[in-house]
Amino acid sequence: MNMKSGEFITLSACTMMLTALGIDIMLPAFASLREHFGFNPESTATAQVIVFFFMGQIAQLFFGILSDRFGRLAIYRIGFPLYIVGGLVAAFAPTFEIMLAARFFAGVGASAVFMTTIAGVRDRFVGDQMARTMSLIFTIFLFTPVIAPFLGLAILSVSSWQMVFLTPVIFGLVIFVWSFRMEETHPMEKRTPLNWSSVGLSLKTVISNRPFLKYTTITTLLFSALSTWVATSEHIVGGIYGKPELFAWVFAGIGLLMSLCTFFNSYFTTRIGAKKSIKWLLVTYATVAAILFTITLAFGEPPHLLVFFMGIALLMAINIAIEPNSSALALEPMGDMAGVASSVYGTFFFFIGSTLGSMVSFFMTDSVFPLILSFFVIGIINLFLIFMGKGK
Repeated sequence: MNMKSGEFITLSACTMMLTALGIDIMLPAFASLREHFGFNPESTATAQVIVFFFMGQIAQLFFGILSDRFGRLAIYRIGFPLYIVGGLVAAFAPTFEIMLAARFFAGVGASAVFMTTIAGVRDRFVGDQMARTMSLIFTIFLFTPVIAPFLGLAILSVSSWQMVFLTPVIFGLVIFVWSFRMEETHPMEKRTPLNWSSVGLSLKTVISNRPFLKYTTITTLLFSALSTWVATSEHIVGGIYGKPELFAWVFAGIGLLMSLCTFFNSYFTTRIGAKKSIKWLLVTYATVAAILFTITLAFGEPPHLLVFFMGIALLMAINIAIEPNSSALALEPMGDMAGVASSVYGTFFFFIGSTLGSMVSFFMTDSVFPLILSFFVIGIINLFLIFMGKGK
């Protein structure tokens, strides 16, 4: 069977949507979750439901090595059952600790699917063409945060938070069935042997590549801010700003802008290339972050609701538009090691990024300043990396 490019892009976007849906749809249910487990209404403990899912992405490194040896499809089809079973256990977990463990394993499953999807795109495309394809995939994928909060609220209005948690499981089952049309993108003749010397050489080659390290670091820092926003967004809107009724609209509006920005990035990448595009995006990101930081210092914290969320919307939109460019530029020199490279890339930005994000989230009980400060610092560091850091 020959899967055409359009179906490949759509299926790739849907598989990556498993990660987003496994997070975004649950955010409106956090108030019910706090009540169910007896947490204080102001508690940020529910952010751990997101953090543990992200931390499951550390398994990408293991899956990447295996995918270079056994092919993408074998790992692809391990990920779905882990995601589905983890989601089922989380929905019916008797304790919060068991829920967090189940969320971690669901994240492990999502990591297998996410990693093999990126590696599959790299197998088929390179350079600016990969950046454009990833932008199209992200455009489809990013409609999830637009729809998911309203879907979560709709389910809560007629059912329980458990049903909200089960929705990604049902979606995962549907995509799992569809994925059997996917063809192997990593043929036998390009596979690497599974031994310590081969694995060690591949890892050494990947992590010693300066462009790879530069663009992976940029993505990791940006993801730490994005994961902080996602994990604490419900608390920021409902708790700090006291407008819980606006949460779905705020989150969806930001998600829509993110999707549009990614779509336009695919156009600009085609016209000016991924390298020029990422430079302009990072300059814009640092500028917006500096303006929001200055306004906060000048007029007090928290900033006016409209100012804060306009700033967040712009920063998140630029953030997600950068990722297709940074992933394409990081993986471009990797060739037949795309599996290991994409797994190291994914492990860095998901696991390390979410860990940094959880540290910022810890200080956000009644303040948004830690998030604003992190945006500003990340903007400055990334400007240094892109203009003065070593590596082309």
